[in-house]
Amino acid sequence: MKESSKPIYVIGHRNPDTDSICSAIGYAHMKQAMGENAIPARTGKINGETKFVLEKLGFEKPKLIMDLYPRVKDIMNSDVVNARTNDTLRDLGRMMKDNNVKSVSVVNDKQMLVGVVSVGDFSKLYFDELEMQDLSQTGVDFAGILRVLDGELIFGEKLERKVVGRLHIAASSNTIIGKLIKSNDIVLAGDRPKAQLAALQCGIACLVITSNSDISKEVQELAVKQGVIVIKAAYDTYTCARLINQSIPVEMIMQKKVHSFKPTDLVSDIKKTIASTNYRLYPVVENERVIGSIQRDRLILQERTKVILVDHNEQGQAVEGIEEAQILEIIDHHRLGGLQTSEPIFIRHEPVGCTATIVANMHLHRNIEIPPQIAGVLLAAILSDTVLFKSPTCTSKDVNTAEFLAKLAGLDIQEFGMSVLKAGASIKGMSATDIIGNDIKEFQIGNYRMAIGQMSVMDSEEMLEIQKEITQEMENMRQKESYDMVLLMVTNIITEGTHLIHTGQPVELLQQAFGCSSQNGVLYLPGVMSRKKQIIPPLSEAVKV
Repeated sequence: MKESSKPIYVIGHRNPDTDSICSAIGYAHMKQAMGENAIPARTGKINGETKFVLEKLGFEKPKLIMDLYPRVKDIMNSDVVNARTNDTLRDLGRMMKDNNVKSVSVVNDKQMLVGVVSVGDFSKLYFDELEMQDLSQTGVDFAGILRVLDGELIFGEKLERKVVGRLHIAASSNTIIGKLIKSNDIVLAGDRPKAQLAALQCGIACLVITSNSDISKEVQELAVKQGVIVIKAAYDTYTCARLINQSIPVEMIMQKKVHSFKPTDLVSDIKKTIASTNYRLYPVVENERVIGSIQRDRLILQERTKVILVDHNEQGQAVEGIEEAQILEIIDHHRLGGLQTSEPIFIRHEPVGCTATIVANMHLHRNIEIPPQIAGVLLAAILSDTVLFKSPTCTSKDVNTAEFLAKLAGLDIQEFGMSVLKAGASIKGMSATDIIGNDIKEFQIGNYRMAIGQMSVMDSEEMLEIQKEITQEMENMRQKESYDMVLLMVTNIITEGTHLIHTGQPVELLQQAFGCSSQNGVLYLPGVMSRKKQIIPPLSEAVKV
């Protein structure tokens, strides 16, 4: 499979039905066989019928994606490079060079975020390095000095204690050395035994012998007697002086006021913070621990989530945030709904009864084998969407494709089809909200914004008995989502007719579309089984009158 920084999500419409889910699974399989990193996804709860199909054929539920609005986790760098508070500036410099970064987060011993440090903080430090530094205010300890010098400890103990003196180079006469050097200072000396002795006699805390110079017996005895730390380093005196200035711990120069984000924060929300602060690096923190970072440049060059839409092409039916994603393809069998893209894309539209019919035939056209499990899931979608070939949307291509898939899957069409439809027709344990949301889609019909759901049943009376409760829930939805009308098709797959429950205005539009009046908020439409072919077109024509 080709390497890809981000997967391609194959996803159906909101409140997905069996075709939406199964076509996503089938099309993702085809793309995977073609070397694409495609993942089937969904943007809603699995209904009873689809749940039955997936469990019978051994599929997991596709990945749930509630929206495609880019979040911090989508653009962050997960390769975490953290400095510790007690790391020296030399440690930090090596870390930045090795990882090719200019800023890093700083964490404490518990790996919790305490600051951020950048090359800019280095610069500020070295602008001030015009003379030997007073190390008493820097938090430097002798262990850090030993480490940055790559030195050898000759004498001394308690290296973790802080330096409280200044740094000197023993380059002057012994008399001047005695006047300049104070107790607790650090002295750097090369091959100058007398200067080394003069420094020791001043009560210094540490003597650094540079250039791997020899240490006389007299110097050794005096250092041990006075408890002076003696370090031998291979670097020359000037280099040692510069390196000791790099022994300052990171916590002394880090920025303690840190702007961090959570992985679930929306990118649109963090842009304001980044624009107003203008930092180079922003840590990403989860449970107080650093899990990534955001670089300003990454925000500008943000990579959009790639998606392939199946079984829909209208923005009102698509996953939230679709406008923020990169749509690569659309595979559908519905009317064109005006979804716009920023660039040309591949579209496969056919006037058939089911998207899975298109998906199955695309496998054949590309000479991609359809395994029995995939054949079964595509067959289930066709049988569901065409209501076992009873729907007026069903074509000969749907029938022929279903028969072909049934042979591959080893399934009996009638037996399997009825088990699928029965699973979807049961309302046992379903609330009014569940029934309405079972398979509902949003449509813009003329100037009217509508939500039209459909529930297939084998006993219409069972639904009509709770019509009052259903209608109230539909009205709640209409007001909450600002729809003009909410319609629910209660389609009887045995009698092949639909009771159309409705709420909202204009009710006259329904009479113009279907030529009959409603009774108590319900129209009975004999022979009507398809929302796509028998509900949407008449309504679309009626609004033109």
